[in-house]
Amino acid sequence: MRRWLVRKGAQSLDDMALVDVPEPVPGAGEVAIRVRACSLNYRDQLIPLGHYFGGAVDRDTVPLSDGAGEIVAIGEGVDGLAIGDRVAGLFFQNWADGPANPAAGPALGAPPATGMLQDVVVLPAHGLVSIPQSLTFEEAACLPCAGVTAWNALMEGPRPLAAGESVLVLGTGGVSLIAAQIALAAGARVIATSSSDEKLARVRALGVSETINYRTTPDWGAEAARLAGGGVDHVVEVGGAGTLAQSIPAVNFAGEIALIGVLTRSGDTSPHGLMMKGASLRGIFVGSRGMAVRLHDFVDAHSIKPVIDRRFTMEEALDAWRYQSSPGLFGKVVITL
Repeated sequence: MRRWLVRKGAQSLDDMALVDVPEPVPGAGEVAIRVRACSLNYRDQLIPLGHYFGGAVDRDTVPLSDGAGEIVAIGEGVDGLAIGDRVAGLFFQNWADGPANPAAGPALGAPPATGMLQDVVVLPAHGLVSIPQSLTFEEAACLPCAGVTAWNALMEGPRPLAAGESVLVLGTGGVSLIAAQIALAAGARVIATSSSDEKLARVRALGVSETINYRTTPDWGAEAARLAGGGVDHVVEVGGAGTLAQSIPAVNFAGEIALIGVLTRSGDTSPHGLMMKGASLRGIFVGSRGMAVRLHDFVDAHSIKPVIDRRFTMEEALDAWRYQSSPGLFGKVVITL
């Protein structure tokens, strides 16, 4: 079978390889999944470059946390699953539900865990979840990281999104677009930013009513607050250090900024602007199996279809990596197997 590897010590995409290996067999408590589709996240750009947590990978590693397929073999002692079940891997293999905790890992696609970019993957039975009935494998493959992250940011924690509230999403990557779709389905008012008027037009076609070009409107945080009538109730902060100083003036009194951001690494990160508003900053690092289940139920109930920008074959995986890091990205990049 085919398997992509990020080679030990990798520092570039040139250190990735497509190899042939024997098909794995599930052991006790495990299942084998024939992977039909995978999707890329920003994290997947960092791992082969040696920039992810801990630096370069210390062993050959199968990349990608996000993939969906059907069960083809079941190990001893596994109950409640059957051959043919449509499933996806969970980003965190051991986080069942509840608040973030230090025992959530390992996370797929980085040591010590395997990843999904292989024809057949073996995972613990507790490390997977049924995919939404209404989605294809390609669409379902967009949810394990970006979808659960967006769900956690908006619908979990001490202040879940309510109908009639406002949401600000930054840019048009996978997390932001899925967050916009969730928010719209929940009855919220969504404001979106981008540096491209063409992309903003595509966002409006999804149902977003108000958009801001952050290049032509440098104080986009204040503009978002104005559009929301004084402040945004929920900010899905994917930018990080370079955008937090704008998200703070954007957020409403008693509002929440969901801090996901890794896209920018330098800037003003002082939280003092939250003080006078009684607003909060909540760290988000994907989420639990329970969050994935609740997201999938919501997706089915509201007929949400993740936005897939481009599809690539298994052999074209490196082209998928290159496109996903390009300025043209709008939504998710999928690799079909």
